Amino acid sequence: MINQPNTQLQKRNAEELPSALAEFDMILASKKPAVFLDYDGCLTPIVKEPDMAILSPQTREVLRDLANVCPVAIVSGRDRQNVQKLVQLDNLYFAGSHGFDISGPDKLHTEPGGAAAALPALDNAELALKNKLQAIAGTLVERKRYAIAVHYRNVADAQVNEVETIVDTVLSDHPQLKKGLGKKVFELKPNLDWHKGKAVFWLLDELHLNKPDIVPIYIGDDITDEDAFAALQGIGVGILVGAHDEKSAAGYSLKGVAEVQIFLQKLTETIKQRHA
Repeated sequence: MINQPNTQLQKRNAEELPSALAEFDMILASKKPAVFLDYDGCLTPIVKEPDMAILSPQTREVLRDLANVCPVAIVSGRDRQNVQKLVQLDNLYFAGSHGFDISGPDKLHTEPGGAAAALPALDNAELALKNKLQAIAGTLVERKRYAIAVHYRNVADAQVNEVETIVDTVLSDHPQLKKGLGKKVFELKPNLDWHKGKAVFWLLDELHLNKPDIVPIYIGDDITDEDAFAALQGIGVGILVGAHDEKSAAGYSLKGVAEVQIFLQKLTETIKQRHA
């Protein structure tokens, strides 16, 4: 169901995308949603340190209520166990490490994509990065199970190019890995044809959600979410939160975390009204 290579992918600037709140009725139509969304920047604001991204009790309640009436999955670049601990809900599905590690209710747990073979390369690259970057103030090397995030949000602008040069040098020594981009972060990930979009489709298949009466909705804010937007274009709904540095394959937009919460609440209310 992923877009064929000869399909023309449509991309627009964030400011050109219509509001998902204003077009809510068109998005949902008469279908039932299956909701996929990123954590950072969608459920919590972007913060200086990853550990500071704490889910509010109100947002947790909104997620719980929505997951009681339709499937909900958090698809994050964070480690699955980390984002699962932050959310603290057992009625959601979690796809961590950009979809390389998936779990959910009824003891679901799998690691699709074949990333385990890249673990030795990730271990070696982590040591090299920490050694080479220790002299640059503000850098943070965050190891995840199937990725390494090099955060430069707190690095002086004049040194960002140096950080990227070091990342590229380490990558050149580890062909099993590839570079990913995000908001103020460089990532080293397994050099495999697997991403958030493929994780979404794996979940749709696994949960038997590939049905005409179900609309998959993906909400994300970062460049890494573009794989999911592209995969769903024409068959589902992509919603960009805020903006990033590139054009987006999403079809709609939300301004920030507050609007995401309102949108999720409207989904819950609409589904409940239909079954009243």
